[in-house]
Amino acid sequence: MQLPVELTAKNVTRHELLGLKVDVEWKHGKQPKFSGIVVGETKNMLDVQSPKGKRLFPKTACMFSFKLPDGSCVKVDGTVLLGRPEDRLKKVVRKW
Repeated sequence: MQLPVELTAKNVTRHELLGLKVDVEWKHGKQPKFSGIVVGETKNMLDVQSPKGKRLFPKTACMFSFKLPDGSCVKVDGTVLLGRPEDRLKKVVRKW
């Protein structure tokens, strides 16, 4: 039996995002930031729920700052998250 992998800043792109607190910032910066909890994810969109309502954000146009369970915060470019959630596990992440 395998133990569950702990969510860290190094493996957040290969982990389940549902339920994480997130701050969404548009890359072009013309719209205000949006904060909430990730409630859904598709190949190209991230669904975020806040007290103001639910919104869909395109992964290619946004930067996401995820608050991890240990209290740390990690900023991720949405293009890294492109693809179906179940296929992200198969992607090879190159380190430069």
